[in-house]
Amino acid sequence: MSGSAAPRPRTLLLCHHDAPLHAEGMAAWLASWSELTGIVVVEEPPSLARRRVKRELKRVGPLRLLDVLAFRLAYRALLRGRDEAWKAERLAAMRAAYPPVPASVPVLRTPSPNSAEAEAFVRRCAPDLTLALVKSILKESVFSVPTHGTWVMHPGICPEYRNAHGCFWALAERDLDRVGMTLLRIDKGIDTGPTYGYFTYDYDELAESHVVIQNRVVLDNLDALREKFLAIVRGGATPVDVRGRASAEWGQPWLTRYVRWKLAAWRRRRARAHPAIS
Repeated sequence: MSGSAAPRPRTLLLCHHDAPLHAEGMAAWLASWSELTGIVVVEEPPSLARRRVKRELKRVGPLRLLDVLAFRLAYRALLRGRDEAWKAERLAAMRAAYPPVPASVPVLRTPSPNSAEAEAFVRRCAPDLTLALVKSILKESVFSVPTHGTWVMHPGICPEYRNAHGCFWALAERDLDRVGMTLLRIDKGIDTGPTYGYFTYDYDELAESHVVIQNRVVLDNLDALREKFLAIVRGGATPVDVRGRASAEWGQPWLTRYVRWKLAAWRRRRARAHPAIS
């Protein structure tokens, strides 16, 4: 007589309200292989964005902040429309691939994943693991609730490219073997927890924006990520040894570095196509 199937792990999702690829697409993916016990949808107040700008000003100074703001303006004018269309196509593909999240799954809307109501919600849901797709650093009383940890899919290879724009900076630094995503278990530091895997794909740095790349390093690896999470819950996964590797914390993208990146990518493409010329 065959044994009974292993129970589906209990999961919980933390995401932002203005990221439908996460709030809808990743939620449906989680529900397809686990018991999705709840979704915390973060609706940040405008004051939080202002505090982030002030923090970046303190970190890089006024001249470099202008470089950051110039990139944001250029991105909105030249790239965002195309990237949003790409996101809509990927979300449509996820809707076709996975059933919708059951209506019985509870949803909490909150201004912060660290709010008292968010913490109480997570405790009520009692997940085995939480997937945190949010910008905020979680407090320990929230990230320590799941029995098998709270996890981030960090857009960058850690420890070399910590913070939210690791793919951009690896490309800008021409560190092309470290363009990918790191699966991290959250601890008290900033992207310093145990690493349980690196994920990438055959990206096109000329045709694709950094936003597309940092989304695809996740979305093109969902099957492998599912298997990794199942192994973690069953105790069959071990962290990657990162001892002796350099650790660096990166900030927001700069327009000057974006232009240098794309020029370097174009030269690399040309040199490959016409080696005699280079």
